[in-house]
Amino acid sequence: MRWDVWLPAAVLLTFVVMALRPQVFTSQDPRSCELSRSLEAPSGAHPFGFSVFGCDYLAESTYAARNSLTIALVTVVGTTLIALLLGSIAGYYGGWRDVVISRVTDVWTAVPLLLGGIVVLSALQVRGVWSVSVVLLLFGWPAMVRLQRASVQEAAAQEYVVAAKALGASPRRVLVRHVLPNALRPLLAYATAYGGLVIGVEATLTFVGVGLQQPTLSWGLLLLSAQNRLSQAPHLIIPAVFLVLLVSSLVLLGQGLRRASDPLQV
Repeated sequence: MRWDVWLPAAVLLTFVVMALRPQVFTSQDPRSCELSRSLEAPSGAHPFGFSVFGCDYLAESTYAARNSLTIALVTVVGTTLIALLLGSIAGYYGGWRDVVISRVTDVWTAVPLLLGGIVVLSALQVRGVWSVSVVLLLFGWPAMVRLQRASVQEAAAQEYVVAAKALGASPRRVLVRHVLPNALRPLLAYATAYGGLVIGVEATLTFVGVGLQQPTLSWGLLLLSAQNRLSQAPHLIIPAVFLVLLVSSLVLLGQGLRRASDPLQV
């Protein structure tokens, strides 16, 4: 296996374990806080120190991984399914279906993901994991639909697909059996990297005050509470390190999968 696949995959797997079994990384309760220990420096018993509110920072940072990965998973799965449906219809059947889907996609692309998230989420009184996921899904699908459409068109032009049509295979059979297996690879590689973008956007929305809300644990919320105390307590930057590592692993894994699936990529 290529190093540019297994290395980011190993980092991603670490965060997945962190999200599913945080007890593997810490025995502390992230909700057990002592204000008297606010901003206490890292020590042997508490390697990441304490937060502004006197909570074990390793526990908070570890348990916050679950929400980030949940939002990324829901958003990526949702956008992939939308792209799979609309992109395949537009790319394979063409005609008026392609015109309608392409024009709607073009219009929706005019609204950037971050801007759309700020506008919609700022209007909500309660913002949890599912509401943030739905909003990011709402504005995140156009790029993936375009990619799937182009991949389907390229796969449909291959000689074996033309031969299958000439032998009398139905359009649906040709699409499912011959076109989609090859058109899916670029979409899945992009979806992996897109997960990193979603996590970064979610953290940004939370940091500017329109994303997740307390008492939800989030890296964005941890950084928001620490923004004026970093010079006093540098260890509060830990959630940003986790964020960079997770986003980078997803982006690099997506790029590695794309190169691995296409021998012409270097």
